Amino acid sequence: MKNDIQNVKLRFGIIGNDNRLLRDIDIAMQVAPTDLSVLITGESGVGKESFPQIIHQYSRRKHGQYIAVNCGAIPEGTIDSELFGHEKGAFTGAISERNGYFAEANGGTIFLDEVGELPLATQARLLRVLESGEYIKVGSSKVEKTDVRIVAATNVNLAQAIADGRFREDLYFRLNTVPIKIPPLRERGDDMVLLFRKFASDFAEKYQMPAIQLTEEAKIILKKYTWPGNVRQLKNVTEQISIIESDREITPDILQNYLQDMPIKSNLPILLSGEKGTQDKASERELLYKVLSDYKALFELKDEVAELKATVKNLIADRSHQIVAGQQVAYIPSAQSVVNVAQPSVSKIITSMKSQDEEISEPEEYVEEAPMSLDDVEKEMIKRALERHHGKRKNAAKDLNISERTLYRKIKEYGLENKD
Repeated sequence: MKNDIQNVKLRFGIIGNDNRLLRDIDIAMQVAPTDLSVLITGESGVGKESFPQIIHQYSRRKHGQYIAVNCGAIPEGTIDSELFGHEKGAFTGAISERNGYFAEANGGTIFLDEVGELPLATQARLLRVLESGEYIKVGSSKVEKTDVRIVAATNVNLAQAIADGRFREDLYFRLNTVPIKIPPLRERGDDMVLLFRKFASDFAEKYQMPAIQLTEEAKIILKKYTWPGNVRQLKNVTEQISIIESDREITPDILQNYLQDMPIKSNLPILLSGEKGTQDKASERELLYKVLSDYKALFELKDEVAELKATVKNLIADRSHQIVAGQQVAYIPSAQSVVNVAQPSVSKIITSMKSQDEEISEPEEYVEEAPMSLDDVEKEMIKRALERHHGKRKNAAKDLNISERTLYRKIKEYGLENKD
């Protein structure tokens, strides 16, 4: 069995000797000859896409079609048509009949990546395919049949999504017949060094240069880092170092320069809890509530600034009416002069006080702007994210911590189509 696992690793380019990773490969090989549905879970960037290919290539369907579908990248309004097909005239732009992925993959395997992003209506259609192999094209009443093996993957906590009403429990149990959970890179120990060495060798060949190598101290830093982007992030870091650094021996100081700013932080003035990429109504409400809360805090801060400004003005005014050294002083604003009713020497003290007051610059009058509506705030954040990423929706959606489909819908809702 160890030889079989080693052959699979070589064939599909899987690097590492972590026991959990080897166990996942073993499960994929054992379940491949069956028609059981498989649900692959794990953080983004851990390499989930390799396991559906293992299952397909080691199954009786290996000569059939293998189709990988990114459910999070397809707009909600067209995903049913993409998966199940449509009839001519079913909707605007449907100028001809079209087969969906389930028809094209008949006799083969469909890999549904980011399955947690599917709308509830599409989840119901998918459940029917899993239970009976039947589906209906958009705009049709005719029941179609298909023989497809479904492998799904997600980085969403589906148990929490079910509790929030964002994912069907019955669909979860049908997909999760055989679960495979891929461990994150930070828990794979020496695999990080093996992966770095493999990537360094690949980039040395690609760019025709000597391969970079880590010192023993740098290897310790590498294994202590949390790697929020997992294998994908490690590959990007290795490529950057290979290109930029002239010294081929990488010390801890050099490596740290590429790690210190790597943990991903949102540019939004909020923190999103839960899973990334969710576009459900509950998550949108949470996002909007937090935006509103931060917006309210902003105006409370403005009120405090205005209050501080008034306090400073009052202090300046009070200082002009002080009683100096226990003597009665009268301040006459109209004449801009000070009259000492007790001793002539007090006028000198008042003159000194006046010169000190002049050094205090009075704050500029603060004019509070008219408050923006919550929709305006959300629209402005989306607009700025698109500008930052030069119209690339995938990058903008990641920056905003929402799914690409949600961003697509918001762009249409706010009329930003010409600015994406």
